[in-house]
Amino acid sequence: MFAKFMQTAAAVAILATPALAAPDTITLAMVLEPPNLDPTGGAAAAIDEIVYANLFEGLTRIASDGSVQPGLAASWDVAENGKSYTFHLRPGVTFHDGATFDAQDVIFSLDRARAPDSTNAQKGLFEGIETVTAIDPQTVQVTLKSPDGAFPFKMAWGDAVMVDEASVKNIATHPIGTGPFKFGEWKQGDHITLTAWDGYWGEKPALKSATFRFIGDPTAAFAAIMAGDIDAFPIYPAPETLAQIQADPRFKVLVGTTEGETILAMNNARPPLDNVKVREAIAHAINRQDIIDGAMFGYGTPIGTHFAPHHPDYVDLTAQSAHDPELSKKLLAEAGAENLTLRLALPPTPYARRGGEIVAAELRAVGIQTQITNMEWAQWLEQVYKNADYDLTIISHVEPMDIGIYGRDTYYFNYKNPAFRETMSQLDATTDPAARSALLKQAQQIIADDYVNAYLFQLAKTGVAKAEIEGLWENAPMPANDLTAVHWRE
Repeated sequence: MFAKFMQTAAAVAILATPALAAPDTITLAMVLEPPNLDPTGGAAAAIDEIVYANLFEGLTRIASDGSVQPGLAASWDVAENGKSYTFHLRPGVTFHDGATFDAQDVIFSLDRARAPDSTNAQKGLFEGIETVTAIDPQTVQVTLKSPDGAFPFKMAWGDAVMVDEASVKNIATHPIGTGPFKFGEWKQGDHITLTAWDGYWGEKPALKSATFRFIGDPTAAFAAIMAGDIDAFPIYPAPETLAQIQADPRFKVLVGTTEGETILAMNNARPPLDNVKVREAIAHAINRQDIIDGAMFGYGTPIGTHFAPHHPDYVDLTAQSAHDPELSKKLLAEAGAENLTLRLALPPTPYARRGGEIVAAELRAVGIQTQITNMEWAQWLEQVYKNADYDLTIISHVEPMDIGIYGRDTYYFNYKNPAFRETMSQLDATTDPAARSALLKQAQQIIADDYVNAYLFQLAKTGVAKAEIEGLWENAPMPANDLTAVHWRE
């Protein structure tokens, strides 16, 4: 009788206990640690993966479906001639330190980004700006040198976020923005933590804090997931284990698209890579499917130019640089460039390290030897990206619609083609959708004809997360881990 009573009492106690609340914190993992936290002065996508839409905001923003949405500007008007945009700012917005956000911050941010001494990695986004003026504290007019129908899209990039002149000097290590999360702490080599900001102007996030841990090794990434040490790995570096994770009911696998064109980049200014025949020979030496299968375990879409296959204006040019080792040898002989040795710089990402070994073997098969240097991320950014001290490298360019980088003479490809620059100038001045489509297709063809780089594959977004987590981006139209809608299912 006593035992039965105790069992009944326990059952009543269980029924009377309220349901456990859903967690309000999350731990995500990333392969690369950002070199700093300044999206307006650094090229690393890892910066935006932490701060975009979380800590910093722009006049506009990119949504999970890739569309341009209002950001700090609630709306905007376009002049009939297409050369002027008037942005209507949201009222009551403040920075994390309490400073008011208004038109003067927009003027400072855009003038700083386009200044002659600007270190903005995407300075081209701002080249078309003629003037930025305040109509009143909540209204800003941006006048352009020529019509630009893509200007709201350009303002949605992480490089175009709004900053405050009073706090910008510490932006690299202690960033202050207007977003729903504020900077918490950065333990170098381990993690960065963001905490929810009570003073946010918009809808408050469900999460109270988010920690980004840095796990570059694929084996360690798998172990951390299986042990429950991390809640989500939005861009998971061990695709060979995805089937095992997918079979485990504790997790879900998110497979989507990215804007990441993965390329074997070539230094077009360095002999013998300044010879188009040598570049074409390298392109024909590579078997894209070998790299997709061997480095990405089948995840990835072959590309023949620097453009995302899911974009409606994409042109499939893969046949133009199809795998043809005999043609490679013939082209090298015609160029007088047999028995080459080239330096191959590899950043620490698994796709680059794994893919680099395959590329080296396929180049060796046509008579090109490679000296592989495995670099840490900061070293790659300094030596390859900034100083163009390399012959070959493998990298994913994850910025959206970034074919315009081929028009920048000082970019690390060292590619200079007046015809391409003219095409991009025409594109900037064109608003008609059909005409823009034709110009984008023309630009893709030009760089494919010049074999600027060997185009490998479009990076797939393979993410893993605990089954109860909702709101993570499945696709990556922007390098970002937007936490504004992320929550745990109750």
